[in-house]
Parts: sequence; structure tokens; C-alpha cells
Amino acid sequence: MLFTVLLFFLLLCLLCKWYSNSTKSQNSPPSPPKFPIIGNLHQIGLFPHKTFQTLAKKYGPMMLLHFGKVPVLVISSADAAREILKTHDRVFASRPNMVMSNIILYDSKDVAAAPYGEYWRQIRSICVLHILSVRRVQSLRAVREEEVALLMEKIRHSSSSSLPVNLSESLSTLTNDIVSRATLGRKYSGASGREFKKLMMEFTELLGAFVVGDFIPWLDWLGHLSGLYARAKRVAKRFDDLMEETVEEHINRQKGAKDNDQDASDSDEDHHKDFVDVLLWIQRTNAVGFPVDRTIIKALILDMFTAGTDTTSTFLDWAMTELIRHPNVMRKLQDEVRNVAGDRRDITEEDLVHMPYLKAVAKETLRLHVPIPLLVPHECMQDINLKGYRIAAGTRVIVNAWAIARDPEYWDEPEEFKPERFMDSAIDVKGNDFQVTPFGAGRRGCPGIAFAMAVNEIVLANLVHQFDWGLPDGASVENLDMSETFGLTMHRKIPLVAVATPHK
Repeated sequence: MLFTVLLFFLLLCLLCKWYSNSTKSQNSPPSPPKFPIIGNLHQIGLFPHKTFQTLAKKYGPMMLLHFGKVPVLVISSADAAREILKTHDRVFASRPNMVMSNIILYDSKDVAAAPYGEYWRQIRSICVLHILSVRRVQSLRAVREEEVALLMEKIRHSSSSSLPVNLSESLSTLTNDIVSRATLGRKYSGASGREFKKLMMEFTELLGAFVVGDFIPWLDWLGHLSGLYARAKRVAKRFDDLMEETVEEHINRQKGAKDNDQDASDSDEDHHKDFVDVLLWIQRTNAVGFPVDRTIIKALILDMFTAGTDTTSTFLDWAMTELIRHPNVMRKLQDEVRNVAGDRRDITEEDLVHMPYLKAVAKETLRLHVPIPLLVPHECMQDINLKGYRIAAGTRVIVNAWAIARDPEYWDEPEEFKPERFMDSAIDVKGNDFQVTPFGAGRRGCPGIAFAMAVNEIVLANLVHQFDWGLPDGASVENLDMSETFGLTMHRKIPLVAVATPHK
């Protein structure tokens, strides 16, 4: 028996050694040792972006891991990210087939998860040319300014009652309301609003969930046994019902407008109020040259909504956290904003072009607190030699944007919040500078940058202009909890609660 046990362990060790060295002869990137079957899955940890950063320090900025049977290339430097997102952008432009995307994103029919090809090019063109164009974003200015004004009044009311403000919750509600009005034409308040936010949180949690069947197919049954797939299907059904109801409301409203001889011309999209209106106009007029069915409409609306809410509120939450932690930065930003505003209480979007320090604060927040630390995975579509390494077709690629944005090779004091680093720098966050890529880059870069930054800047400017901020009960800013939670987006673990004092 002892001989058998020893033989078993000897064979197991030999198998592990063979398995861990099996890619070296193929001139693959450096790779840590892995176990049979699970590969490197045991090394992911609770915060994968931090684990990958640690491993990259040992194995390099292009590191090959194995999640089950899936090879995963982890990118941890700006130079390597440029190779993936720019130089060889087309080769890495596809998305991996993922169970959760198929369940909750209409079989990956949305623009974020669809594989690279003609279908994806067509629906992306809809987003870029019609839904998120500069003209469309500008047309929604009134929505942004109205919702920001409502938030300012709520904060003013709380301050008059000497009540602290749960900024995390308030900013989440605000971004939900802005994006709801922009995409769906309405917002959800009261009990329906709370239920809607809860559904939204569950949706993003599921979208970022680890699904073992994606990496070890013969263990896919665990997703059914655990109830994960059933839960995802319930959430998908509730969202689909909501999308159906919204589309039908818009169709009926447009029919009513025609019946009443109101302006309902199909020759121009400018009069349409929200994204659903625009998509229905495209469907009726065949404005893009290919058929747009109900599933495409619902998938794109879901994309616009989910992408625009969680990441935006996460940015604002961290921005206010850092400003409260750094009173000198807060004062400098307030001086700029209040100097531009003069005696006016409300900041308008026209004011924002005169606020370079505000833009620097926004960039520094996006650098230090990338809303999505690991960019949405790419997939290699063909064998390719990259920096002397062979990358096989089908390899999944993860860009660790969080690690790159904290790399001391590119950033002085990378762990410090220093907006001044962007004041005399041409570096931007729009996907041209790979030291900081919060929105991705290349073909798969986020098409909603203009919309997101419009919301980010107008909200932040009004918060610091109209109020002075501090922590409740005289708490020290040095003791402000900076813990994170990790999912698809990187939230604060503890909600940010602050005291607002109206600026006179």
C-alpha cells in the first residue's frame, strides 16, 4: 500500500511538472506553475487585479496563465497593451464566448459582448453614429443639468436638517436617473426605483461572476446545481420584460403623436427624446442599411443602461472620496470652479471648458480608481507572434488597466492622488495613451466616453461649488475607510457618508 501511495504521488508530481512545462517548447510567454485540470485558477484570489500585478512582477508584463483549459494572456504594461489594443488590434478584436453574457445579454447580441465580425460592426456603427454621437450627447444636456439640480436641492435639504449625506447612494441614484431618462425616456422613483436599483446591482454582480463552466466545460453542471444559471435567467427575464414594456410604450406614444398630427416625421432623428426613440426611428426608416429587429433594440438599450450607470457612479464615489481625503486638492478645485461660476449657484456645461484642474482631477481619479480594473476580455482570432512569443488562436487576453495605471515606470508616486500630474501633460484617458486606459482602446474601446465624461464633470463641479464637505462627527480624513469590493466594477466597500455645508 505504501509503495502504491508513493507511486501515485510520484506520477502526480511528474504530471504537474509536464503540465507546467508543456507550453515552453511552443515559445509561449512566461507562465507560473499550474495544476492539472484547474491550471492557475487557484491563484486568482479575491482581487484578481492585485494578484495579477504581483505575478507580473515575477513573470513579466506578458504572462500566460491557464484557467482550466483556457489559455489566458495577462497584460500588465502600457507597451504590451499598445501591442494588443493598437498595433494588432484586429487580431485581438473579438470577445470570448461566455455563458453569463449569453444568458443575460441576449446571446451576446449587444455591442460589448458580441464576437468580432460584420454583425458587431453594424451595431457598433449604430452606437457611434446615432446613440452616442457628439450631437446626441449634447442634446441630452438638459437632462443632465436638471437631474444634477435636483440632487443639489436634496443635499441642501439634508444640510439644513444637519443630516449627513450618503454620497454613495445619492450618486448611484443620480446616475441611474440620468441614464434612465437618456435611454428609456423615464426614471424610476420610490419603491419602483429601489427595486430597479436592486435589479441593476444583481445584473452587474452576475455579469462579473466567475463561471467555472467557461473554463472547465465538463463542470458546467455546477452552474445549474448552485442555482447561478437559474438566478441569471430570472434577472434576464425581468430585464427583458422591462425592455419590452419600454419599447411598447414608445411605439404607442409615437402612434398617438401621429394620430394627433404632432411632429412625428420619420425623416429626421433630431426630435427623438431618448435612445429607444432613436432605435425605433432607425428600425422604421432602415437608416443604417440593415434590418434592426426587436432583439437588437433591447440588447443595445441594455448595454447603454448598464454601461452608463455603475461605472459613472463608481467614478463619482471615488472622486469625492479622494477630494475629502485631500483638502488641499478640494480647495484648489473649489477655487477654480467658484472663480468660473462667480455669483451663480449652478454650474452649466458651458462652464466646464474653463476648468482644466477639474479635468485633471477626473483623469487622476480614473487612473487611481479604474472603474473596471480588468478590461473586458479580448480573444485572439489567429496565431500570432508578439514580442517574440507565440500567442495561439483562442487565447483569452486580459488587460490589467489597474496595474498599468499604477506602474512606477510611467507614474511618479503612483499610489498618490496627485491631479497636478495631468496639468502640464498631454496624456488623456480616451484610448490614445496606454498608461491609462479606463475606457479601453482600439476597435473595442468604449463608445460612450463623451457621455460618461459629460456626466462626471457636471456632477463633480456642482458638488464642490455648492458645498463644502467634511466627515461626520469630526472624523479624521486619515481614518476614512478605502476598502474596495471587486466585481465587474470596483466599488467602495463602505458607503461614503459626508457632511455638506452650503457655500455662501
